[in-house]
Amino acid sequence: MRKIVVTSGKGGVGKTTVTASLGRKLALRGYRVVLVDGDVGLNNLDVVTAIERRVVYDISDVLMGKCRAFQALVQDSESSMRILPSSKDSSLLTAQAFKGVVDSFGEFDFVIIDCPAGIEHGFHRAVSAADEAIVITTPSLSAIRDADKVLGLLRSYRLSDVSLVVNRVRPDMVAKHEMLGAAEIGALLHVPPIGVIPEDDLITLYQQLGSVPDCAISDRAYLALADNVANNSKAFYDVTQKRRFGRRR
Repeated sequence: MRKIVVTSGKGGVGKTTVTASLGRKLALRGYRVVLVDGDVGLNNLDVVTAIERRVVYDISDVLMGKCRAFQALVQDSESSMRILPSSKDSSLLTAQAFKGVVDSFGEFDFVIIDCPAGIEHGFHRAVSAADEAIVITTPSLSAIRDADKVLGLLRSYRLSDVSLVVNRVRPDMVAKHEMLGAAEIGALLHVPPIGVIPEDDLITLYQQLGSVPDCAISDRAYLALADNVANNSKAFYDVTQKRRFGRRR
């Protein structure tokens, strides 16, 4: 079982959307995937995956003994992926309890944790339950700076791997040198990018349905990201430049 936390330095960079899309692509490749919403209070993974109306139990119910962890899982409507919804009540959700829930999903190939934005207690609770981390940033300078702060904090954890995904890249602006490309951002942060996701209006349009159509320009980018995660590869196809960067392990 690989336990991966998806985190970011600030909100609004598309972390939850990346988490859901990555999990779905891995599941469609035949991997057993569970997403765990680690964002207590501001949780919206159930909304992004369009399962909110089918939620019966959440992680607080698991901790209170009302159900087993597996019983609280809700299956994604687009794949075999399962989602564990979060709760508005954080009183029982200690770092140790959260890790215990994550570790209970040993039959899955991937447990992907949607980390709350920022670097407060929720961040440390989510990261402490993982073995690997993926940091999401956008090309904006403020997002890159915040990602750098998060990367600094992650170094204090015994993680086997830390990678970078650059989201909401505008190919036209990169071509005109009006926006940093993923390779440049990776060099600045000293972390290899494993994915670059182009700005895609269809994500916002279809998010309420819980899926992004195959015709979306971001679909190929998510396929490449899922391949890199599955294969532990650092090579990625930059759809904004139609070039392959990095190398495979």
